[in-house]
Amino acid sequence: MIYEDGIKVIVADASHEKYVDLILDTIRIAAKKRGTGIAERTHEYVATKMKEGKAVLALDPEVQTELGDKFVGFSYIETWGNKSYVTTSGLIVHPDYLGRGIAKRIKDHTFTLARVRWPHAKIFSLTSGDAVMKMNTALGYVPVSFNQLTDDEAFWRGCKGCVNFPILEMKERKFCICTGMLYDPELHKGDPFEVYTEIIREMMTRHLDNN
Repeated sequence: MIYEDGIKVIVADASHEKYVDLILDTIRIAAKKRGTGIAERTHEYVATKMKEGKAVLALDPEVQTELGDKFVGFSYIETWGNKSYVTTSGLIVHPDYLGRGIAKRIKDHTFTLARVRWPHAKIFSLTSGDAVMKMNTALGYVPVSFNQLTDDEAFWRGCKGCVNFPILEMKERKFCICTGMLYDPELHKGDPFEVYTEIIREMMTRHLDNN
């Protein structure tokens, strides 16, 4: 999808792996600036999300760099608990594009992508950011205790890269610095998440064609 300001938001595919290191660097710099922890992800992990059609990428075709269209923003999706839970994670916007509503565009696309691909899954988020909490609330997420989130050990192992992981361990995984938020599709039947549905389906078709 291309917005009026020229920013393009797409479902990433294997051809976008060239942006992975820049994405990871941008996430690290933003976390350091905020003084918050992050769950570290490897190049291979993020590249796999792109290849699986589980990542959304924002680009600016009007500004060209050595990588091609300038990187604007990113987020990815992961499934847990035999696909009964889904997370949209790693939301980041390049500093040059802050304050333009880019994060909300990416969040709306990843949320809709998750709803289209896993319509019966609960979608959850762990965040310490006010802006993300506000976007989650607008989409229908509610704050919950951690015991309402997935018990998939693979998910919680991913928190080991965060500087706040000792707190999570000390609190026996009941809570941490982040706030847990949950969207339960059973409580939102008929909600108009279809705003981006056809766009997402078209993107997924192109993604499958490119992989």
